[in-house]
Amino acid sequence: MTAPLYAIGDIHGQKTMLEDALARIEADGGRDAEIVFLGDLVDRGPESAGVIDLLQTGVAEGRNWTVLRGNHDRMYSCFMEELPRPDPFVLLGMDWFSERIGGRSTLASYGIETDDSSRYFQVHAEAREVIPQAHVDFMAALPAYRLVGNLLFVHAGIRPEVALEDQSEDDLCWIRQEFLDYRAPHPWLVVHGHTPQKAPVHEGNRVNLDSGAGYGRPITAAVFEGDQVHVLEETGRRALRP
Repeated sequence: MTAPLYAIGDIHGQKTMLEDALARIEADGGRDAEIVFLGDLVDRGPESAGVIDLLQTGVAEGRNWTVLRGNHDRMYSCFMEELPRPDPFVLLGMDWFSERIGGRSTLASYGIETDDSSRYFQVHAEAREVIPQAHVDFMAALPAYRLVGNLLFVHAGIRPEVALEDQSEDDLCWIRQEFLDYRAPHPWLVVHGHTPQKAPVHEGNRVNLDSGAGYGRPITAAVFEGDQVHVLEETGRRALRP
């Protein structure tokens, strides 16, 4: 029988929700099973620093955790480089500090406050001084995908009909409509986040686990066992079918 494998959708700085999702996995018997986190650890929510610390500590302690890189995690890493830069896929006129993206909340979780009089060079210097290097290194090293058998875990999705080794990180972190609108089977069942919905959904060729934690809705935890997908709720497993 195939061992269960767990996945957790977008987190967006919601540490308490993340702890609740991990508790549901433990209650399902999955403490020692592999857990894949689908990225977007940071931004919008109040505890991005705590989320990074929890996940980095768990990986360092040898937990069977794979933490993927989302587009918000890329923006964090771009800002924390020696010379800060925008992620090239951000819309013109927006940046990490835009209210819609939520980077100010991430910095606030480290005690770094910003307002309309703040300047990049000042905030960047403070961030480089305050944010632990272990957090910066952890975020910069996150992989873009995890392939396990016929399951492909990725943050945003894939470019349809392109071999896995030819996929770009830009697409893996950012793609939307070209992937979401594709109805034919992929070589794998693609498990992703990135596009928030009110509840997790199984579309046959993909499973979307971003249930909108960035907007205050609960984080989704799911279990994959054989060809079965279940969402973990307070009362136990609920089948998720196409």
